[in-house]
Amino acid sequence: MSKIKPSKGAPYARILGVGGYRPTRVVPNEVILETIDSSDEWIRSRSGIETRHWAGPDETVAAMSIEASGKAIADAGIGAEQIGAVVVSTVSHFSQTPAVATEIADKLGTDKAAAFDISAGCAGFGYGLTLAKGMIVEGSAEYVLVIGVERLSDLTDLEDRATAFLFGDGAGAVVVGPSQEPAIGPTVWGSEGDKSETIKQTVPWDRFRIGDVSELPLDSKGNVKFPAITQEGQAVFRWAVFEMAKVAQQALDAAGISPDDLDVFIPHQANVRIIDSMVKTLKLPEHVMVARDIRTTGNTSAASIPLAMERLLATGEAKSGDTALVIGFGAGLVYAATVVTLP
Repeated sequence: MSKIKPSKGAPYARILGVGGYRPTRVVPNEVILETIDSSDEWIRSRSGIETRHWAGPDETVAAMSIEASGKAIADAGIGAEQIGAVVVSTVSHFSQTPAVATEIADKLGTDKAAAFDISAGCAGFGYGLTLAKGMIVEGSAEYVLVIGVERLSDLTDLEDRATAFLFGDGAGAVVVGPSQEPAIGPTVWGSEGDKSETIKQTVPWDRFRIGDVSELPLDSKGNVKFPAITQEGQAVFRWAVFEMAKVAQQALDAAGISPDDLDVFIPHQANVRIIDSMVKTLKLPEHVMVARDIRTTGNTSAASIPLAMERLLATGEAKSGDTALVIGFGAGLVYAATVVTLP
């Protein structure tokens, strides 16, 4: 017989508040066309992207996170001192240690909240949401702040015709807290590491330490390129459309609902063609509101789902209490899908 006392967490967890931050600089496709041979029409037809936001020098990963988090905490109607844990998903915070989550937790005014970063690419928000739910039900925290944040402009090769137009910057945050009824469904998540080459960083950081730059990529002026994100577009498209639609359906099944029961669909904002194909494969009814925030925000990886959620609620296209299917997928390859009640 175990001597350990049972946990005293909440019966369920829910999203209580959401906040977002988009950098002030808006970058139209015309700027991208300065460094690649393409056209505005091609970019729009290929991805759906018209503009994206790029961060300035003061819009750091921490600064954007703090702005988004402050809005989420206010939206949840709690104080920062009540946050018991801060989980940050990002691949673009370049200081290996300490975790940027610790800086964010301190500057927000939490009471020594647990704080850590996770690296799960475009599925990172879903991973963080699942961890938060577990903490609340287990009882190790009453409120958890989950942040998805990226400065992908720092990891963009502006001469790469396949990816230069894709990425944007921003931060999205949610506060997860106790609930007396189910409001975050079971998570369907996983990884397919055998496909890790399809989305990756061009070169590892330690290649610069070695000193031999003879095999490092060069830009059009002969300078060594900073590491960037690259991908095999067609392979990623096929995987996302066919395999992730299956995962999305599994999340619906796990939550015990059908597409007819959905009010909102918030997929990772990777590509409008992927989003539209998933809608068709899932046979979502016309009444389901579909997030297409990518048109003006670009692909912001871990930040894309909370940013899209925040915009839908702010514009009134979705409302509090709506049932939403969220799914993130990306580098790894990793994925996470669940059904949530919107705050």
